[in-house]
Amino acid sequence: MPAAPIPALDPYEPRLTLWQRRPHLGWGLAVFGLTAFLTFAAFPPLNVGDAGYAFALPAVLWAYRRPPFWIYAGTVLGAQVVAWVALLGWLRHVTLLGPLLLGSFVGLLIGSWYLAVWWAIPRLRGHQAVVRISALFGLAALWVMLEWLRTVIFGGFPWLTLAASQWQRPLVLQSAAYAGAWSVSFILIYFNLAGAAYAHRVFYEGFSGLRKRSPEFMVALMLLVSASFPFLAETMGAQRQKLARVTLVQPGIPQNEKWDSARAQEVLQTIEQVTFDASKAGRGDFILWPESVVPWPLFRDANVEPWLASVAKRAGQPLLVGTVYTALGSAAEPDSWYNGAFVVEPVAGVAREGYAKRKLVPFGEYIPLRPILGWLDKLVPIGGDFQRGTEARPLLVPVRSGQVRVGVLICYEDIFPEFARASTLAGAEMLAVLTNDAWFGEGGAAYQHAASSVLRAVETRRPVLRCGNSGWSGWIDEFGNIRATLLNEKGSIYFRGSQTLDVTRDVRWRDRSSFYVQHGDWFLLVCAGWAVISYYLVLNLRPPRLPADGVAAF
Repeated sequence: MPAAPIPALDPYEPRLTLWQRRPHLGWGLAVFGLTAFLTFAAFPPLNVGDAGYAFALPAVLWAYRRPPFWIYAGTVLGAQVVAWVALLGWLRHVTLLGPLLLGSFVGLLIGSWYLAVWWAIPRLRGHQAVVRISALFGLAALWVMLEWLRTVIFGGFPWLTLAASQWQRPLVLQSAAYAGAWSVSFILIYFNLAGAAYAHRVFYEGFSGLRKRSPEFMVALMLLVSASFPFLAETMGAQRQKLARVTLVQPGIPQNEKWDSARAQEVLQTIEQVTFDASKAGRGDFILWPESVVPWPLFRDANVEPWLASVAKRAGQPLLVGTVYTALGSAAEPDSWYNGAFVVEPVAGVAREGYAKRKLVPFGEYIPLRPILGWLDKLVPIGGDFQRGTEARPLLVPVRSGQVRVGVLICYEDIFPEFARASTLAGAEMLAVLTNDAWFGEGGAAYQHAASSVLRAVETRRPVLRCGNSGWSGWIDEFGNIRATLLNEKGSIYFRGSQTLDVTRDVRWRDRSSFYVQHGDWFLLVCAGWAVISYYLVLNLRPPRLPADGVAAF
């Protein structure tokens, strides 16, 4: 049987363009570029907070168009990996593979949320507003649960939760005092979902006039208003009282010199010079040093304790010092290493009771799964594992009016809400974050890290002091307002120097805990339950009966 003849092409018929023949190609390229760029832009170093309200909108809008799964998955996962590799690019100063490996992990975990969007969004078309809103709440709750998962999986790395994109917009953050920063992330991601629903309604669903109104977007606006404006009176009606006058010292010691034994004396001289210059410029109640500032371990090296006592005596002020130390008077564990903090008084010297870091950095302060990965021992600076602290008890620091209870957080402990909350429950009147972000160069790392401290201040309703080796240093009040940032004459946070600051508090929060501190992560339980309920709701949706005009009812 002869083959059927191939029909001749009509020379007058217009040829389809590449975008017409591959409609999802244009969508894919646009979604990839916009998602990657807006995700990166929402956080430091670009610091465009507005992007936090729109970064997911292109991908959610595309999901309404029912793209093929593999094209959609490749696009959104790839965009998230690119964005997070770029956001964590500062890790290259420690390990070249760090940004690629950790950025890919975080990007893929966050990207998995978009796969749930692809599954759920097309099923909502034509259903009643209450069903659509409930399902979008479920997707927002799922986003929160994935952020929480980042606090526990592989040791935890909840760096740059979505709420952190608003770190310079304190009014938006106030719900964190009641439901934790999770609530801020929930509102922001729901705003993205509702914005996409509104855009699809306007451009693709054929509504006109008042029917273009989107119930989803109206709810988003109400959420945003209810999470912000009711707190105006609380934030603007503060009755401020001086808590302490604190001198922050940034020694600005390069990382290649910090642990070089040949330069240890030079490092000590630098610390002394910056400290004594600060004392001459303006006397405070106490002086704050950053994380592990001393090049030798306290209690292990006999010279460290007398030197610290001498500096405090010559400065005429107490010191709150971040230092590596070994167990004091422990015959059973003579080589137990800790990363912690101590108070040093001009007369009494180094206090016997200090603070030990409770959350250690994997591959920086200990080797996870040591029986398997013990060969990575060389990555730990001291050649072994640090021990984990267990006490959240604040340190008592002398000030002119008596004592102030300071809850200490070392390094990246402030990115985990539970540690700031535990310190506040233990009686802290202020929180002090002692860190050394000089490991990561002069890019966005220090600003990204500081964003977490703003969230902890709002959650706990406690002022937060930050002291870094070379930045970001300053203080944040209990409403998330950045009251002071240490800058040099060029406006840079990266410099060697000091500044004395008057730290105040709102007397209404003296000896009073926020709802979040009292009740913890109750909002996570709500999100977990709502995500499960919404899954079964969407799973059991039946195709709706559309009216004659082919569009759904309001």
